[in-house]
Parts: sequence; C-alpha cells; structure tokens
Amino acid sequence: MYGIRLFFVLLLIVSVLPTVSATSEGNPEKILEYPWDHSPITVYIDDSNVPEHYSPTYYTQIEKAMEYWEEGGNGDLEFTPVFELVDSKEADIRVKWVENLENVEGAPSGVAGYASPRVSDGRFVRVDIVLEVGNYKGKAWRQYGDATMLSISKHEFGHALGLGHSSDRRDIMYPEYELRDNINPLLLSKYGPLLRVAGFAALAVLLYLGVSWQHSRKKRKILEDEYFK
Repeated sequence: MYGIRLFFVLLLIVSVLPTVSATSEGNPEKILEYPWDHSPITVYIDDSNVPEHYSPTYYTQIEKAMEYWEEGGNGDLEFTPVFELVDSKEADIRVKWVENLENVEGAPSGVAGYASPRVSDGRFVRVDIVLEVGNYKGKAWRQYGDATMLSISKHEFGHALGLGHSSDRRDIMYPEYELRDNINPLLLSKYGPLLRVAGFAALAVLLYLGVSWQHSRKKRKILEDEYFK
C-alpha cells in the first residue's frame, strides 16, 4: 500500500518532472481505465479546516473542475463521470487545502497538489486530493489566484479519474502549472468594492473630460468662425 501511495505522489509532481507517465503520442497514460465501480462519485470538500490564506472562492474552482470532467474534460476518459457533493468525510474523493506543500508536507519544490488513492481489486476505494494555496516564486511566497487553483484542481481530479500525465503542454494533464493570474483572491474580496468605486470614479472623470473637451472645441469653432471669416 505504501508503494502505491508513493508512486502516485511521485506521479503527480508538477513542473519538476515534465514527461512522467506520458505516451509517445502525448495522450495521458491510463492508470486505471475504469477506476470507480459505481456512480455517482461522491466528493467531500473540506472548507472548514483551512489554512490562513484560504480563499472561499477556491470552493467554486473545485465545482468548476468537476463540471469540466463531467462535460468531457480533455476527451481521454473512457467513461463519463458523475459527481455528487456530500457533507461526509467518507466520500469517495476528499479535497482539502494546506498553506504550502513544501513547508507542510515536505514536498519537492514545484508540487502544487497531489491525489493519493487507496486501491483495492483494481479499483479506487478513496482518493485524497491535497491542494496548496500558494507557492514560492524565488524567495517570496505568492498566493494562487482562482485561475491557477482551477487549473490545479482539474489536473488532480484527472488523476482521481484514472489518468496519468501527458507530454502535450496543451493538455490539462501535462505535469506543470503556471501562475495564470496574479490577483490575490483575498485582497480582491476585501478591496473589491473600493476598487469598483474607484473604477466608476475614474470613468466619471474621463467622461467629464471628454464632454469638456467637446464643449471647448465647439466654443473655439464659434470664435474662429466669428473672427476668421
């Protein structure tokens, strides 16, 4: 069992090993063709025991990731998954967040998340998905925005559905992530109303300047017509 868990943790490293478990055509290798023996696949999202920099918007990214795979995902699944959110830790897939995998669990640099399955008789019994809320860029720690969290979530759910890595950089199962946005979701939620007010104020100023310019232009035209006939 330890060997299986270690294999998947190594399998899910992002950025560090860019071609692990990929076929020559670039399509993800199947870890299991049909990893679940039932449907729907229940999912528990732990949004209570969260790290300090957890953003409530991350929950929505998990829902979007599930919808992505239910709607066909990257097209490499042999089945159509159906997910059901449940409020039980006995769910088939359990999702939680940590502050940073390198610091909390001693993961190698570049690991943004992992899916750790329990396997019995060739099927998944349970999969624990662990996602971090940020990572280091140089010596500075940076929190992930929603777009990055969505990308990581899609990738890890792909593993929870039996897919390995792809060598195609355009594939969601390519073992690399990038910071897709630099907007801190916590700051956005805190200062969002203020930013919107500032945006409206800036728009009002631009409109005022535009109207003033048009008025000045008309006035100058009248003077030119009067004195320079």
